[in-house]
Amino acid sequence: MAKLCPLFSGSSGNSYYLEASGSGILIDCGRSAKQIECALQENEIDISRIRAIFVTHEHTDHVSALRVFSSRHRIPVFASAGTVYALKSGGIINDKVDMRVISPDGMELDDMLVKPFRISHDCAEGFGYCVETRDGRRTAFATDTGIITPEIESALTGCDTVVLESNHDVGMLKYGSYPYILKRRILSDRGHLSNEVCAQTCAKLVETGTTRLFLAHLSRENNVPELARQASLCELEQKGMKLNIDYQLTVVPEISTGKTVIY
Repeated sequence: MAKLCPLFSGSSGNSYYLEASGSGILIDCGRSAKQIECALQENEIDISRIRAIFVTHEHTDHVSALRVFSSRHRIPVFASAGTVYALKSGGIINDKVDMRVISPDGMELDDMLVKPFRISHDCAEGFGYCVETRDGRRTAFATDTGIITPEIESALTGCDTVVLESNHDVGMLKYGSYPYILKRRILSDRGHLSNEVCAQTCAKLVETGTTRLFLAHLSRENNVPELARQASLCELEQKGMKLNIDYQLTVVPEISTGKTVIY
């Protein structure tokens, strides 16, 4: 049995808590250390259960609390070699952080096997993560990627639960206030997933057995939760898949609402 609790999601900060058999991990550590501590407390999660933090990449909205939170609670941090170098060279972490490079083959942590996969983003060496618990359930986290590569698709296929980026509505982005260079970055293969691409991916995943979908990392300026939700719902319905029968769909809020999913 696993327990998933999204703490924060979006450009203002990202962090997810996943637990199996009483041991937990964090995926990313955005926001401030105090905010993450409060979110854990509000969700009745004991920080002493957190065995490790897994970092997807070095951008601020994923690591802003990393140095303070990990050193304060003496929690080891794992990331790709490229991300570790970027964090150290950028002065984001110091020697007080127990920073380690995760093997491409993954690592075992109590009743969890955590395996990384490469994402396509404008960062040093970004990773998504797939976590398999002892009972065979698999949960994957794939945000901050401009495209769904064959490697990402392979990692997500067959997972019971997937946290997937649904960052922007293309129309809102194109006609919005962002400068042209930023629009190009977001729309590029190393940017962020649109609602449309996310929806298409969700349909493929449900066809291969995924039953819980979490739409994450929504842009505050270029998306709204209902647009993201409807894009995926329409695509899934067109493929003949029924909400709450074939799958469950949740749009992850910017800040935790206290809803923990146990499965």
